[in-house]
Amino acid sequence: MQAVVGLGIGLVAAPVITMAEPQLMPGVLIALALLLPCVTLLHDHEDIDWPGLNWSLPSRIVGTALGVWVVSHLSERELGISVGGMVLVAVLLTWKVVTVPITRTSLSVAGFIGGVTGTATSIGGPPYALLYQHRPPHQIRSTMAVYFLIGAAISLVGLTISGDLTLHQLHACAVLLPAVVLGVVAGIPLRRRLPAHVVRPAVLVISAASAVVLVVRSLAG
Repeated sequence: MQAVVGLGIGLVAAPVITMAEPQLMPGVLIALALLLPCVTLLHDHEDIDWPGLNWSLPSRIVGTALGVWVVSHLSERELGISVGGMVLVAVLLTWKVVTVPITRTSLSVAGFIGGVTGTATSIGGPPYALLYQHRPPHQIRSTMAVYFLIGAAISLVGLTISGDLTLHQLHACAVLLPAVVLGVVAGIPLRRRLPAHVVRPAVLVISAASAVVLVVRSLAG
């Protein structure tokens, strides 16, 4: 789905992993988010918007600090509600395309929000993706890859310092990594055959359904 549609891996995986084993969140997906952009940057490493990154990444550090605090104080029930709610917000923003101008202020705000949500729920891409949605595809992929790479590294450092990144999460990341790489490799030829305007709504519906189940289960539990 990441290769075909371009949606973040966390949008689909976060609700499922949180339902199956909440102890893995958010570290396992953030660790995967650190490795996945490397695959993208092997092919798309030109047209990176470095000036935009220079404004968003510093505020991402501030947001990460708040995100680490959130992770340290969330129960499993609250984590489930937070992840599910964030997925629903991301689906809504992705479905209803909102145009936000790229300015120093919007870049800083997107970086801060991405730092908070990316660290707390592993879903930090939507605010930044909204800004770049009308840019050329190569610039979107390469800039977002750098943002995810550096942003995930910042989040992992913060979680390590707070003690919320565990060896169990890193082991799960190592187990899941081959599947992620296989999915990306399989998705590259598929995106030439499957039209994004058909696949994209299906992915959003599946993600939203998973998020609703997660929120309901968390509230009931």
